[in-house]
Amino acid sequence: MTSSNPQFLRTTAKPPHPAPGTTKSHTNILTIDTLISILSKSLLNPFVAWIFVLCLRAQVTPSTDPAWILAVSYATALTVLSVARIINQRAADGVPRTVDFEHEVVAITGGASGLGLLIAQMYSMRGASVAVLDIKAVPENSRDEIFGEGVLYITCDVADRGALEVAKERILQELGTPTIIINCAAARINGRSLLDLPADAFEKTIRTNLLAAFHLYQVFLPGIIGAKSGGTLVTVSSVLGQLSAAGLSDYAASKAGLSALHRTIEAEIRGNPVIKTLLVEVGQMSTPLFDWVHAPNNFFCAGLGTGRSRPGDGGSDR
Repeated sequence: MTSSNPQFLRTTAKPPHPAPGTTKSHTNILTIDTLISILSKSLLNPFVAWIFVLCLRAQVTPSTDPAWILAVSYATALTVLSVARIINQRAADGVPRTVDFEHEVVAITGGASGLGLLIAQMYSMRGASVAVLDIKAVPENSRDEIFGEGVLYITCDVADRGALEVAKERILQELGTPTIIINCAAARINGRSLLDLPADAFEKTIRTNLLAAFHLYQVFLPGIIGAKSGGTLVTVSSVLGQLSAAGLSDYAASKAGLSALHRTIEAEIRGNPVIKTLLVEVGQMSTPLFDWVHAPNNFFCAGLGTGRSRPGDGGSDR
């Protein structure tokens, strides 16, 4: 549904630099995701369903009893669905890639803050060699405290092909060939209607969210394809690429293109069994990038917490 009435454009521009300590959490203890998770581990779990069947058997319930028939039918249906889900996942994804973090080299774009920072910290804690590429300048004496000891931080514009080539050579020299590539760079949301959005702002969003990913994959993917151990390509996109809202024409278009780019790459390298791809289309996250967005219902539209909040946070390269 569309409308020419300006009152429907509810999205407002995000403040460029939120004050420290002003970030509010969008996470609730009880959400639809929590409820589904609890149900999947209880009433919708085939193992739990078969426990009820065993309890009825222990009571010597006749096989013609309605309770017995219902319990067996329910447990059987859950078992069939679980097996079908496993078969479907294996057919779609193939055999999982064996990962030894001590021998993995991870390159993350947009890793100076937000989700990218959290990913870099997690891989660093697991013993992987991590390289973070971001346009933000981070003081060298504070990098170990922020990212973890031994993380290679490279200040560069990931939308600049030449800068990426230089960054790749440095990673090869200091860490080795990257085996896990994670595209997490994202431009800040402008939050302006299409008619009010400057062309240069639109181009900047496309450049950071989409063109940067194109350059990243063209520069780093050949190394993964040529490696005997293979590798993993991870694209962090957004649900806004599938379901947009007013004031997000540039951001939604770039994320839709990013998801399409990932699926194209997936189709092109599908025949290589040692290369895995993962597309993550996240929803609202509890970082300052989305701190100004308030969902109408936190039960159905809860934000995803990253566990840490910093000024200027948001998984952004801009």
